[in-house]
Amino acid sequence: MKAFFLLLTILICSAYTPVFAQFNFDVEGGLVLNTSYNKVQILSGRGTRVNLPEQLDLDRSGFYRIRAGYRIGNRHNISALFAPLTIHYRGTLSENTNFNNHNFLPGQPLNVDYRFNSYRLTYRYDFFANGKWRVGAGLTAKIRDADIRFKSEYADTHYDNLGFVPLINFYASWKPAYHWSVILEGDALAAKQGRAEDIFGGIAYNFNNTIAVKLGYRMLEGGADNDKIYNFNWINYASAGLLITL
Repeated sequence: MKAFFLLLTILICSAYTPVFAQFNFDVEGGLVLNTSYNKVQILSGRGTRVNLPEQLDLDRSGFYRIRAGYRIGNRHNISALFAPLTIHYRGTLSENTNFNNHNFLPGQPLNVDYRFNSYRLTYRYDFFANGKWRVGAGLTAKIRDADIRFKSEYADTHYDNLGFVPLINFYASWKPAYHWSVILEGDALAAKQGRAEDIFGGIAYNFNNTIAVKLGYRMLEGGADNDKIYNFNWINYASAGLLITL
């Protein structure tokens, strides 16, 4: 929570800086390629730990996310991100599985819906901001809205979790030519209770100073281990997006 209040203080102070400002928007979408792992155990210590992609098939899923930002001067950046995500697994389990105090038998058709929505508020300061390079770091306040649902013919149960997660934000871009940029950006942090990484790497083509398109790879990795839930996942995306600066 200390990180959250620090972020709010920085945002308020930045909002009153009487210098040039720009709005920017990042609309991104694409395909969830696969989940390298998605290990679930609920309730932690009593349920059965199962790696979903080892047991079940992943339905091909799309995703989207929207970020709206505001740059004050040439170095202060404020942004808000809406990043919903739901993926679906289908198939049968190979052993008796206890999930959320419900028993799911092997060989029975099972549907698992895995929701991991994210809402974030970010402040970033760019240490380098010239014609070719822009490199910065900051703080992100993230609200995690997660839900895991197991459904078969004989049982249907879900476990939801809403929580606050402070993260470190980073951004680096390099322009080798006027129209092209190479981008690496993300939010990440590790602690005793768990970890989270959401990272994009790719290229952007700038049509002009207002509109650009980007293409690349995104990964989401991390999870939590506590007395109620054990869940760690690694999700791989093929990503494309539209960047608008006003």
